[in-house]
Amino acid sequence: MEHSPVYQTHRGHDHPHNHDHGHSHGPSDNHNHHGHSHGIGGHHAPNNKKGLTIALLITASIMILEFAGGLWTNSLALLSDSGHMLSDAGALVLSLMALWFAVRPPAPNKTYGYYRFEILAALFNGATLFVIAGFIIWEAYHRLWNPPTVSSGSMIAIACIGLLANLASAWALLRQGDVKDNINVRSAYLHVLGDALGSVGAIVAGVLMLAFSWYVADPIISVVVALLILKSAWGVIRQAIHILMEGTPATVDCAQVKKALLQIEGVREVHDFHVWTITSGLDSLSCHIVIDEPSDSQTVLQQAIHIVEQQFRIMHTTIQVETPALQHGDMKV
Repeated sequence: MEHSPVYQTHRGHDHPHNHDHGHSHGPSDNHNHHGHSHGIGGHHAPNNKKGLTIALLITASIMILEFAGGLWTNSLALLSDSGHMLSDAGALVLSLMALWFAVRPPAPNKTYGYYRFEILAALFNGATLFVIAGFIIWEAYHRLWNPPTVSSGSMIAIACIGLLANLASAWALLRQGDVKDNINVRSAYLHVLGDALGSVGAIVAGVLMLAFSWYVADPIISVVVALLILKSAWGVIRQAIHILMEGTPATVDCAQVKKALLQIEGVREVHDFHVWTITSGLDSLSCHIVIDEPSDSQTVLQQAIHIVEQQFRIMHTTIQVETPALQHGDMKV
């Protein structure tokens, strides 16, 4: 079965490809596969790596400072924040590893390459936030009944340094990285914001203890920060699971996509329709389009590709064009 050449856009360059895909739906099978656009809006660009590297160096330095300071001042808020920073340092390392893995070429047994490693990294980062928050709440519970004396003045000074460092890390990620659309970088960014919240909490607790000798403020503030961390972590975990479950991207309305395809002249039906996310910024679509017998399949296919790309920004499509006479078994999904 021969196919007319279609053009594959690969990182901004057009390359003609002749596709011959063996989906066995009978001898009259007319399967057309549109080329994939693997340029993913720069979400693997060096700026992400630079932002993550800067944030990692700052986080690791302040983690050591806050851990030593927490031991010196006997502050749970500082110790919990340093523990959170340890988790963050690991998360940033994992995020950098994910960017490195993602640009590796596909292998015969991994035809999508390693893009999904970013999603796994984001899921792991979100899970570690839950563990850290749980530890903070557990330790705070014990300290509520017998709050220890804390060197609040030194605690405030160290927490202020930590806050400035966290804000610098967050700025580096915002400035250099794709915090909005890349779930991996965003999960690292949320870790850094969680650190900043921890530092703010430590400062507030330090001021209360310095002014009123209210040492119970240390565990109370720690719990408040932990709950805020949990809220952010749950958002990352939920999105990562949604992607791993092949959920429809939040930016795509499947009903609108089908409606647009059905408006193409000669298209009778759209079925076996799926839209999912491979990794941040790379959505995919596959479907079968049933056309009237006189319609030209290549013309319909080209129009469908154009609509999906231009109206819905989905660059990775697999569209099978078929006539009503084609018979194949019902799909399970």
